[in-house]
Formats: sequence, C-alpha cells, structure tokens
Amino acid sequence: MTSAPTVPVPTVLPPGPGTPVQRLVRQTMLDSAYLVVGFPLTLAAFIITFTVFTTGVGLAVAVIGIPVMVGALYLARVFAVLERLRLPAVLGRPVPRPAYRRPRPGAGFWRRMAVPMIDGQVWLDLLHATVAWLLSTVGFCFVVTWWSGALGGLTSVLWDWAIPYGPDSHGLAYLLGLPDTAAVRIGLNTLAGVVFLITLPLVVRVFALAQAYLGYGLLCGLAQVQHQITGLEQRRDSAVSAEATALRRLERDIHDGPQQRLVRLAMDISRAREQLDANPDAARSTLGEALDQTRATLDELRALSRGIAPPILTDRGLPSALAALASRCTVPVTLVVDEHLGRLPALVESTTYFLVAESLTNVAKHSGATQCGVGVRQDGPVLQIEISDDGRGGAHPVTGHGIAGLHDRVRAAGGVLRITSPTGGPTWVEAELPCG
Repeated sequence: MTSAPTVPVPTVLPPGPGTPVQRLVRQTMLDSAYLVVGFPLTLAAFIITFTVFTTGVGLAVAVIGIPVMVGALYLARVFAVLERLRLPAVLGRPVPRPAYRRPRPGAGFWRRMAVPMIDGQVWLDLLHATVAWLLSTVGFCFVVTWWSGALGGLTSVLWDWAIPYGPDSHGLAYLLGLPDTAAVRIGLNTLAGVVFLITLPLVVRVFALAQAYLGYGLLCGLAQVQHQITGLEQRRDSAVSAEATALRRLERDIHDGPQQRLVRLAMDISRAREQLDANPDAARSTLGEALDQTRATLDELRALSRGIAPPILTDRGLPSALAALASRCTVPVTLVVDEHLGRLPALVESTTYFLVAESLTNVAKHSGATQCGVGVRQDGPVLQIEISDDGRGGAHPVTGHGIAGLHDRVRAAGGVLRITSPTGGPTWVEAELPCG
C-alpha cells in the first residue's frame, strides 16, 4: 500500500443511478405497476382464500372442513409470498421473510394439519388477503384516473377532432363561460393533463405506500420482530464471548507478565533481607534488581490498562487515541480520521479502539507488512473503519490472532465486520458501527 486508504461511503439504501428526475420517473413507474398489478392480485387472493376458508368453516362439523381451512391458509401464504416479492420495489429496501412453522419429521396427518392452524403468521397472511383488496381497489382507481387524465389531456390535440360535438353538447369551456371552440377545448384539456402529470408522482406514491405499508405490517411485522430478537440474542452471545475472550487474554497476560515479575520481586527482596547483615553490597545489588523488576512490572500493568480502558480515549477522544496507537505500531501507519469526528458513544469508541489496536497488533506480529493504513469516517449514523496493509495476507478467524474476537466485539456493538485477506495479500479490514 502506497497511499492513505479511502473510507467507502455506506451502501445503505442507495438512491440508484440517474438524475433525480430519472429516479422520480422510475419510482413513479414502479409504484404505478405495483398498484395496477396489485388490484387483480389482491382481488383474486380475497375471492379464492375467503371462499375456500368460509367453505371449510361451514364443513368443519363434518371434519372434512378442517383440511379445506388449512388449504385456504396455505393459499393465503402463497399470495403473501407474492406480495413480499413486490414490496421492495416500493419501500426501497429488502423486507424480512418470516420463518413459518414446520411439522416435525414423521408427524401424522392431523399433526400436519394443526401446524398452520397454530402459526400466527399464517393467520396474518389470511387477514391480509381478506382486507388488502380494499386499499388496492381505491389505489387502482386513482392510478388509472390520474394516468388517463395525464395522457388524455396531453394528447387531446390528437383526438379532439374525432369527438362529435352536437349543438346540445357542452364541455368544460361552456361551464367556465369560455368560447366552446376547438382551441379552447384543447387548451383546457392540455392544462388538465399538465396538472394530472405534475400531481401523478405524489398521488401514485401515496397510494402505493399505503398499500405497501399495510402489506409490510401484516406480512413482515412479525418477521421483523423475530429478526430483531435473533439479532439481540446474537449480540448478547457475541458480547459474552468477547468479554470471556478478553478476560482469558488478560488472565494470560497477567500470569505471563506481571505475576512472574512479582514472584521474582518477592524472591529478590527475600534474598536481599538474608544478605543484608552478611553482605551489604550484595544486598544493595539485589535491591537494585528488585527496583528494576518493579519498574518493569509497572510498565506492563500500564500497557494492560491501556488495552482495557486507555485514559487517552476517555480524556481526549477517539482521534487522539488512534494517533497514539499508530505512533506505537512498529509498522509505518498512515492514519486518516474524519476531521469533523466528535465524541461518540462510549461503546462505539471502545470498540473502534479495540478493533484498530488488535488489527495493528496483528499487522506488526503476523503480516510481514511494510506499510499500513487506517481510515475512520462518520457518515450519518454509521461509523466506517478501514484498516489495510500490504502484508502476506491469509488472515482468517480459524487461524486465531484475535480475529474471531474482533467479530464478536463488533457484532456485540451492533456492527458488521468484513475481512478480505487472500493468500499473498493485501489484507483489508472493514467495519461499520452504528453511532447515531
């Protein structure tokens, strides 16, 4: 690596290619297609599922109605899957998909029938199939009206001559007290078409979002809660794993460093006490060695404390702490920090510090790199961190070097970590942390 790394812009909800006008036209077409296709789709969903389900309810006393009801639930699930496929185009983001209940292997017929009956998401699918056609019908009427008004008004100069106007035929011009001539009629129709065209994106967008949010709430709301619970469980497990790893490493470092030095210090002091009367010069030399051991122990304890809670991070903030890390690294480091970066939440700052410190340690010990770059930038609610080096690569979580701990630490903070390290290098470590 020969230059400072550039921190990529977050890729959350990209606006898409093209100018604002092109994106507006594209979104209007998507919303219009969503409403037009949604009308027959939701109407078919209501007619089919409601008819089959009510038939099953009526036949429930004869037992045969239960499989019919289950069939209606599965039909509603099919229509729900189709609707989830259509939602991202309107909402501009991927939608979560629920985890439906599945029968256990080897389950009998009636147990299989009972599985969808106790699945809350399936009933929400049926509810959507029952009520979505109402909004869809209204939205379809508006989108057809606005498109017809826009296209018909703007093209009135092409077809006005073909309309038979009798002596008793009075149009908008007559009602407004204007001369009922072809020029006036075409002018009024064109003006109306312009109004329809200008308001078309707003009208279509409102009804498309209304229908899409109804679908999202019924078809994806439960899945979103499930995903949030799963994410929180993963963050909890990652936090526990990261803290356990940190405690084991701290215990190992204390055992291998300060503890051994303190044992030797105690032995030196004991030997000096025995030498004090018989050989004062030897005792003085032994005390000097004990003093050196004390200084070395204090230095190691300070180093360990910096890894736990560095004072510079608390007192002066993340940029100064990262600068201190870069200055201590044995490999030349090019540090690029957003000049507008202020104080961040304590968890974000400590996670960033740990990530950069551990990455630079791995670079110095294992990569064989000659240059390293660190970039940190805040883009809205996301903090972007990038560490790169020109080393030999081959860094993977299974090979150790604290990489697995990095994943746990970043995931515990709600972030995402990506490591690209092909054999032969270079290595890129990219992380995104929420800091809003």
